[in-house]
Amino acid sequence: MVQRQFPRPAELFELMRFKAPELNGKKRRLDRALTTYDLRRIAQRRTPKAAFDYTDGSAEAEISLARARQAFEDVEFHPDILRPANNVDTSIDILGGSSALPFGIAPTGFTRLMQTEGEIAGAGAAAAAGIPFTLSTLGTTSIEDVRAANPNGRNWFQLYVMRDRDISYGLVERAAAAGFDTLMFTVDTPVAGNRMRDTRNGFSIPPQLTAGTILNAIPRPWWWFDFLTTPKLEFASLSTTGGTVGELLNSAMDPTISYEDLEVIRELWPGKLVVKGVQNVPDAVRLVERGVDGIVLSNHGGRQLDRAPIPFHLLPGVVREVGRDANIMVDTGIMNGADIVASVALGASFALVGRAYLYGLMAGGREGVDRMITILRSEIERTMTLLGVSSLEELEPRHVTQLTRLAPAPVAPPEEA
Repeated sequence: MVQRQFPRPAELFELMRFKAPELNGKKRRLDRALTTYDLRRIAQRRTPKAAFDYTDGSAEAEISLARARQAFEDVEFHPDILRPANNVDTSIDILGGSSALPFGIAPTGFTRLMQTEGEIAGAGAAAAAGIPFTLSTLGTTSIEDVRAANPNGRNWFQLYVMRDRDISYGLVERAAAAGFDTLMFTVDTPVAGNRMRDTRNGFSIPPQLTAGTILNAIPRPWWWFDFLTTPKLEFASLSTTGGTVGELLNSAMDPTISYEDLEVIRELWPGKLVVKGVQNVPDAVRLVERGVDGIVLSNHGGRQLDRAPIPFHLLPGVVREVGRDANIMVDTGIMNGADIVASVALGASFALVGRAYLYGLMAGGREGVDRMITILRSEIERTMTLLGVSSLEELEPRHVTQLTRLAPAPVAPPEEA
């Protein structure tokens, strides 16, 4: 029989420890976000549908993005036991410099559309965390202003080679003059992908006031207040080149770019050169043979060719062929620090996060980006500790199995003549 007694007041009071209420609404909602998916839910509540869907959506039926996320969810880890790893080191050397974490912030266009702090919030958060920040050609903060926001950190610049080549060459020169250390030449956008959410929402840059947008804005007055009381939304690095927003966007997509353009950019750029948008092993080999410093396995977050290869699935083959000769990076579908750990274990030098960053930005501006980085950092550290590894160098392919839901069908032999 269990012996029962009246609760002693002293013991009861020990259980009644009330937490002081958090009066700062932004901090309160961000503290409740335990995952990037939590940040996504907050972002969706606080952002007009057209802007949120521009971030959240991808091309056509959005199959590429779903598959990329599923690929990370299908990872099986193999931990080692009785291997103390209580002080894990998440730092890494990448492209001639250091990063406190094995990921950086990916280039994103129209960023101030999502939340008015835009790239300034991203660059500032990256500086505080000691990780690289990448500015897009289609960014809404200028090269020089990003440098001012992150004067001592690592800034990278993502380049579209535009129809008017002189515009692109000018951007390369400005990024070099501002001390950016890496140029990321993007090659997977000969034309714009068919982003159907944007079409259905009547999405435009800048946003247009219609009956639908006004109705959607009613529960989100703070977003419109910020939008209407801050500097004009424009492609900041292109603001002096002339042309409307639509004309500049159309100019950024050019199906004629080639290896000759890569050679020109290589001659112009004094720092590290990375090619973003690689989607097969032979292209990776050709690029490394031509002397690039790194490649990013990417299908543009699923926003270009739907049903494109899954970057995470490409990783082992590309690392096997060129991993010793160049930095191999990966993006698309990363929503958890464990995704990054799995990528490093399979040979990736680094990872880039785009949507996760924008979810944090929409959820709470600079503080939201800080929260996103904190979440990913804690997931990386916890995953490494549970695997029994103290540093990123200790991660090996044996720690990961890629469980495959989609397997290629066997190729039929050619018919004999």
